[in-house]
Amino acid sequence: MAEAKTVNLTSPDRVLYPDDGITKGDLFAYYQDVAPTLVPHLRDRPFTMKRYPHGIDGEVFFQKQAPKHLPEWIPTRQFRTWPREGGSRLVDFALVNSTEAVLFMVQNNCIDMNAWYSRVDKPDRPDFVLFDLDPPDDGFELVIEVAHLIRELLDEVELSGYVKTSGADGIHVVAPIVRRATFEQTYAFAERASRLLEQRHPGKVTTEWLKKKRQGVLVDHRQNGHGKTIASVYSVRPKPGAPVSTPLHWDELNADVRPRDFTMQVALERIERLGDLFEPVLKDPRPLAAAAKKLERLGSDV
Repeated sequence: MAEAKTVNLTSPDRVLYPDDGITKGDLFAYYQDVAPTLVPHLRDRPFTMKRYPHGIDGEVFFQKQAPKHLPEWIPTRQFRTWPREGGSRLVDFALVNSTEAVLFMVQNNCIDMNAWYSRVDKPDRPDFVLFDLDPPDDGFELVIEVAHLIRELLDEVELSGYVKTSGADGIHVVAPIVRRATFEQTYAFAERASRLLEQRHPGKVTTEWLKKKRQGVLVDHRQNGHGKTIASVYSVRPKPGAPVSTPLHWDELNADVRPRDFTMQVALERIERLGDLFEPVLKDPRPLAAAAKKLERLGSDV
């Protein structure tokens, strides 16, 4: 007989956000409500557990290998990974393909949901190019301006760009692509685009990795790599107020926007009112090769 899909929440009163009094039970309730919208964005993507057993101010650790107590109804897929310390190892990654699988992760002290850019049937073919915008100190208004510059560049090369708050301090712009390009190709595209923006808008856009040398917003193309993860859309983040990585219409992204404004309650209300603004990321991919050729021509014109 198949094991029933049930997740028993323990320690619901454990406070995960000390300054806000937000508990594990609050997080569990949010993810239960948001899961029908969230799961399509996680489905069939190798999942990394980022665990906060003592709340957002305590120790955090990453766990790629599915835990021994993973229920049978949560599938796994094995892939080889190359840890920073050298060598390689085979890892059984959990796949978060159901509401109950999301809740299992919350029960196991995951706050944000981190999954690959690719799916298990084509692990070497990402679904999107990511532009991860990291603001200078007190420079969020500039991040908003740069996000719009990225959108304009994507328009020039005929890719669609979709924007979400990271929920932390930055913004993510996602360009969904047909699953033909490799991670090397998405990395090269993101690097070329970022450097072109840096040339066009000196002082506003930088690709400089060292913070002390930066002028402007870091557009981090390095996030486009095999096995990289980002906090999924609708993830709660480990920041004061429990902000959620929230998708926006481009015309909403104005100087007044602040990531911390998008709480769990606000995220759910927006889904109720607007639906899933990131649904096109799953359903409207564009070919990268044609965009890459257009980008190369634009770069040669600078």
